[in-house]
Amino acid sequence: MTHVKICGITNLEDALTAVESGADALGFVFVPDTPRFVEPNQVAAIVAELPPFITTVGLFANKDGGKIRTIVNQCRLDAIQLHADVTPEFCGNLGSRVIKAVRVKDESSLSILSNYDVDAFLLDAYVEGKMGGTGRVFDWNLALQAKDYGRIIVAGGLNPDNVAQAVQHVKPYAVDVSSGVESGPGRKDPDKIRKFINTVKSVED
Repeated sequence: MTHVKICGITNLEDALTAVESGADALGFVFVPDTPRFVEPNQVAAIVAELPPFITTVGLFANKDGGKIRTIVNQCRLDAIQLHADVTPEFCGNLGSRVIKAVRVKDESSLSILSNYDVDAFLLDAYVEGKMGGTGRVFDWNLALQAKDYGRIIVAGGLNPDNVAQAVQHVKPYAVDVSSGVESGPGRKDPDKIRKFINTVKSVED
């Protein structure tokens, strides 16, 4: 079964829409000066209203482990998604499940995966100067290769129209979407969310 993570959640309405549509996980961006940034107190309030069995993930791009742990505890997050260039030791010292994000440019981008003992790798398209959320697709054949190193989450340019192809081709542990189900940066489109999730689930029927 391919799990679905809806990332870039900024408000309770979008969070509940995603959950009610069948999302397995929600992602919250704690990176200042990005379109989907949310303050920890906002996320704590959203998480408090979620039903059980929904995985909450905090997205970070700084190297301050203490600050990350503080936010995780404050918001009661289940996992950490790291977009920073951090060491394997840093990932292992956070005290939470870790998803290591990797921007995929070509086959050489996968060379670091064997160094990390993390819970999953999130593969996103490489765009110069951008952390993610660009709407760009990468070569999914590289995601197939990456499966040799652990659980793979496919991100980057997914939307309701192409996610079925991604799931069929890669059969990943999960897919991750942000801009592909939005009406604007930080605002989700309920119809796109429902179509995205239903498409993923229908591939497996």
